[in-house]
Amino acid sequence: MQISGAQMVIEAFIAEGVDTVFGYPGGAIMNVYDEIYKQDGFKHILNRHEQASIHAAEGYAKASGKVGVAMITSGPGFTNAVTGLADAYMDSVPLVVVSGQVPMSLIGTDGFQEIDAIGISRPCTKHNYLVTDAADLPRILKEAFYIARSGRPGPVHVDIPKDVTAQIAEFDYSTPLQLETYKPHTKGSPRQIKKAMEAIANAKRPIFYLGGGVINSNASYEVREFVKKTGIPAVETLMARGVLSHDDELLVGMLGMHGSYSANMAMSETDLVIGLGARFDDRVTGKLSEFAKNAGVIHVDIDPASISKLVNADYPIVGDLKNVVNDMLAQVDKIDSQKYESWRETINNFAELHPLTYHEDTERIKPQWVIERVGQLLGDDANISTDVGQHQMWAAQFYPFSRPNQWITSGGLGTMGFGFPAAIGVKAACPDKVSINFTGDGSILMNVQELMTAVEKKIPVINIILNNNFLGMVRQWQTLFYDKRHSETDLSVQPDFVKLSEAFGGIGYRVKTKEEFDAALKDAVEKNIVAFIEVIVERFENVMPMVPSGGSLFNMMLLEKKETK
Repeated sequence: MQISGAQMVIEAFIAEGVDTVFGYPGGAIMNVYDEIYKQDGFKHILNRHEQASIHAAEGYAKASGKVGVAMITSGPGFTNAVTGLADAYMDSVPLVVVSGQVPMSLIGTDGFQEIDAIGISRPCTKHNYLVTDAADLPRILKEAFYIARSGRPGPVHVDIPKDVTAQIAEFDYSTPLQLETYKPHTKGSPRQIKKAMEAIANAKRPIFYLGGGVINSNASYEVREFVKKTGIPAVETLMARGVLSHDDELLVGMLGMHGSYSANMAMSETDLVIGLGARFDDRVTGKLSEFAKNAGVIHVDIDPASISKLVNADYPIVGDLKNVVNDMLAQVDKIDSQKYESWRETINNFAELHPLTYHEDTERIKPQWVIERVGQLLGDDANISTDVGQHQMWAAQFYPFSRPNQWITSGGLGTMGFGFPAAIGVKAACPDKVSINFTGDGSILMNVQELMTAVEKKIPVINIILNNNFLGMVRQWQTLFYDKRHSETDLSVQPDFVKLSEAFGGIGYRVKTKEEFDAALKDAVEKNIVAFIEVIVERFENVMPMVPSGGSLFNMMLLEKKETK
């Protein structure tokens, strides 16, 4: 069939089963948007900023497990989107992002809204393409979706000059993929798997170290079975929350800079780290020379470049985690779960010595209580997105996650402004779940224009603003490490968030008591429109425990002992 390049984009999306596209039109991508107007194969959500379009596509992808799709224009449209691309690249989020480009004849002439999008996106995408002939589009788009979702997932960028979108060429999407230089290794080495299982059987104090790759590979339920059958305790990274249910007796908690005392001490005392889909990043390991220094390391990951990159793996296994864990489960009868009973008791003692808790010792609401309360009231019925900062860490610590893909946050890049647009994408992917965005009074203003997107498209995201009138995490560091010199972190001058939400057509609440919060959340859920719930919380609350940057996991700053809640 002979069609235009612009029509090819639409047909490829439909062939790939895309049901939602996020984006913002402009001159260079106008031919494609003209075709969007004519089609009914998928819905398009108009964001109010290109960064938000990418974050919304990320939220959609993280909640659904599908490839997220976004469309933007050239020049500033593309540069606005770069933060989202970098965020997706750091967190291995499968995206296909199509951008418009100036006509071929203008490339290199500093034409209006011309930017070297391919050069800019190269370091923050898994792969990218500049399309110079419409005849190549079917192949390129098919490759883009395959590369985005296979192997270690990531964003793929397709840049299309405007004249190429107008060209007429043959569209055949049935041609098999032929990628000779890209063949992800999906099956783990049977020899290495056997060695790893022998190491587990011989260990006395093993620990599962679960990373975001467990969720990306859709292996959470296999990992749950693996943990259950071995009886080995498990810790999760920030990106792995929800792999195990919060009430799983073998879940020790979150590991790392703001991990629980028991999780960090377990990692420090273990004799075997079973790393599944984790990359041993600095926020988890702390001081590398002191990280699990008396332990052997099993490291399973689909990305060979991640193995032994930071921590030497004694038992490296390259392969798709789902496949590898299934192969391990086939040999799990060699493991005697009873032999780890004393190890489990040791970890329980750690948890009793310094439980993850907080003090209710101020008149203002504690932010941790708000997160716990949402968990009590909504639990599994909500998907939880966050921005970045103290509220993000509290949500990771205190929300009772019960399933994978319930937790949507910016991990590797730590992007303020991620939460609200991501929560829009999450709601688009999972309309039957309440979409909650925990945010701060600093983060929410980064992409506050998405109120208009949510109102126009009737996407009822509930934004819970934990307002301490500070850039909270930076203030915490300034308090602890900069002799309380709070340089440019005081946000005492802020808008009226209730009126701000109402001005866009949403609903707003300001609450100062627990009773007011309960009433506001109930009302927001029932009204089912976009909402701001501003909660006035304790200003100087710190996220604890805390491992100082570059410190050892076992050398944590802990909550002072008081009468606890």
